[in-house]
Amino acid sequence: MMPKEPEKEDTTENNMDEESEEGLEQALAKAQEKVEIYLNNWQRAQADFVNYKRRSEQEREEIGRYASSRLILSLLPVLDDMERAFSSITPSIAKTDWAKGVGLIEKKFRSALEAQGLCQIMALGQTFDPNYHEAAMQIKGEEGIVITEIQKGYMLNDRVLRPAVVAVGNGEIEEEEA
Repeated sequence: MMPKEPEKEDTTENNMDEESEEGLEQALAKAQEKVEIYLNNWQRAQADFVNYKRRSEQEREEIGRYASSRLILSLLPVLDDMERAFSSITPSIAKTDWAKGVGLIEKKFRSALEAQGLCQIMALGQTFDPNYHEAAMQIKGEEGIVITEIQKGYMLNDRVLRPAVVAVGNGEIEEEEA
């Protein structure tokens, strides 16, 4: 009877070994699932962080490009006044050194604004575009075409800073043209 007992012990040990191996394999599989979940979550978090850094850098760059917009917008009336003053100068005054000096100052002022990204919106003869033009009135002329520019419009880099105020043709042809 004694020889039979060790055989029984061997089978119980084998069963216990198989059960513990199965338990270990299940534990290992669960651990691997957790590892995959954690790895996926970490990769998503890393991608989110990279996207956040890129967006914040773009926002910072945009703020830098348009930080001067308020200052430039406040200087545009000065530029308008200088243009009006020069358009009303008589030919005799325009030849004086003083007028030439003020003209150079105006050119320097304009070039400083252009160096900051300011550019004029072309309006005369163009098709009316509400993104760039503000219609103040309609007058005789080709329909939908800007006939007169009342106030110049300006863009800062790629954004409209001040739309051009214009008079648009209403489709009536002037008698001189007909």
